[in-house]
Amino acid sequence: MADKHIPPGWDYNPATWPQRIPIIILALVGLGVATYLSLFQLHVIPTVWEPFFGNDSRKILTSSVSKVLPIPDAALGALGYLTDAVAGLIGGDNRWRTMPWIVIVFGLAVGPLGMVSILLVILQPVMFDAWCTLCLTSAAISLIMIGPAMDEMLASLQYMKRVKDANVSTWKAFWGYKSVQGKVE
Repeated sequence: MADKHIPPGWDYNPATWPQRIPIIILALVGLGVATYLSLFQLHVIPTVWEPFFGNDSRKILTSSVSKVLPIPDAALGALGYLTDAVAGLIGGDNRWRTMPWIVIVFGLAVGPLGMVSILLVILQPVMFDAWCTLCLTSAAISLIMIGPAMDEMLASLQYMKRVKDANVSTWKAFWGYKSVQGKVE
C-alpha cells in the first residue's frame, strides 16, 4: 500500500518538513531584507547598504514605482514574506490533503510575490538605469521559493480535483473536514 502522505501519482510528498523548511528559512531571510529596505523607505534609517552599484539602491528605493502605493513596496514584500513563513509553518506532512486552504494560500503568497519580483527587477535597468543589490537578493529569494511551493499547491489542487470527481463536497475538503478525507482516493 502506498504511503498515505504521498499524493497519488507522486514519488515524494511536497508537504514534508524537509521540503518546507528551506522555503520557510528563505521567507525569513526575505522578510529581513524587505524589512531593512522598508526601514530605509520609511526614513527610519538614513542610508541603505549597496556594495556594487553606488547610489543605485537609493535611486530604486525612492523611485516613482516604489511610491505607487500608500505604503512602501518593500513593506508589501515584507508582508508577503511573513505570510509565506507563517503559511509554511502551519500543518503537517499531509496538509496538501488535510488543509488545502493553507497550501493554496501559501502558493498564492509565494507565486505572485515571485512574479512581482521579476517585474521589479526588469524595471530597474529599463526605467531607472540602476540596480539595487538587496532588491535583486529579494527577487532571487522569491524566485527560488516558487518551485517547491508550487509543487505542494499542485498536489492540493489535484486532490481537490479528485474530491470534485468523487462528487464529494469541495467546500468541506478545502477546509479539511475529516468526514471528507476517507471518501477520496
